[in-house]
Amino acid sequence: MAIHQLGRRGMLGGVLGLASPALLAQPVWPERAVRLVVPFGAGGASDTLARTCAQAFADEMPGHSMVVENRGGAGGTIAGAAVAQARPDGYTLMLADLGANAIAHEMMRGLPYDPPNAFTPICHLTNLPVVVVVKPGLPVRTAAEWFAHAKAQAATPLTYAHPGIGYPSQLAHELMLEMTGTKMIPVSYRSGAEVMRAVISGECDCAIPTVSSSLPFIREGKARPIAVLTAARVAQLPDTPPMAETLPGFQASVWNGIVGPAGMDPALVARINQVFVALMRRPEVVARVQTSQAAQVVAGTPAEFATLIKAEIARWTPLIRANNLRAE
Repeated sequence: MAIHQLGRRGMLGGVLGLASPALLAQPVWPERAVRLVVPFGAGGASDTLARTCAQAFADEMPGHSMVVENRGGAGGTIAGAAVAQARPDGYTLMLADLGANAIAHEMMRGLPYDPPNAFTPICHLTNLPVVVVVKPGLPVRTAAEWFAHAKAQAATPLTYAHPGIGYPSQLAHELMLEMTGTKMIPVSYRSGAEVMRAVISGECDCAIPTVSSSLPFIREGKARPIAVLTAARVAQLPDTPPMAETLPGFQASVWNGIVGPAGMDPALVARINQVFVALMRRPEVVARVQTSQAAQVVAGTPAEFATLIKAEIARWTPLIRANNLRAE
């Protein structure tokens, strides 16, 4: 009997020895509810994406759930701090963005976490296109005319609305002004909705909202698009050229992804990435994201997402320092 047992163990060992190391290392995840922390309040583009992911997660992983937790405030760093200090077990994740996950260390003093080193990149989910819009009364229809008009109004500079210091739209605006030697006065608001109201009412001359948030007003003639900041034209605005036609090589977008706390096991990261890639490729998710948010689904690898975050830090840090863009 003992000899028979040893023989079976030897056979089992041989079979396991032939198995893929990745298969053997694949962790069991999820085993309980997953918490997805969103660094903004309910109702915005990030929250919409998070809830789309949560619904798709339930469909992709029957019997399991993802709970969306909105923790807005302080440019996303309240949520960032909470996730950075969580256990790296895959059950506390964050909907990552430029602010909380890349540039907050340059924007704010005294943070309880170090953004470039506090997180484990897992999956780049989407890129959300943005567009330069101007109030209807502004006598410009192209990016070149916009810059020329702004320079001609140097004595009474144009104003641009943005949803807060360090937001992608504000950084993109400042970079374009720097590249063209143009001056405009920034005016900060509390949300993207307030930014659009400022342009529609004529309180501010221009802004760089997302395509999805500005499209209804563009279609009603309440705001005029002059350039998208994507490399190519956006399907929802086929007559609006890319800014790159005026400023060669210029691109900017609002990106979102999934990160966890630093120190996560690589096998666990691979497993979570696998799940998010699968749910982001579900036809209903692709349709919803592309239709409601005019977004590009990326669903890339952890390494690709890590590369993006590092590139964004390298791109925006000099601009932040040169213009002393700090949220006190």
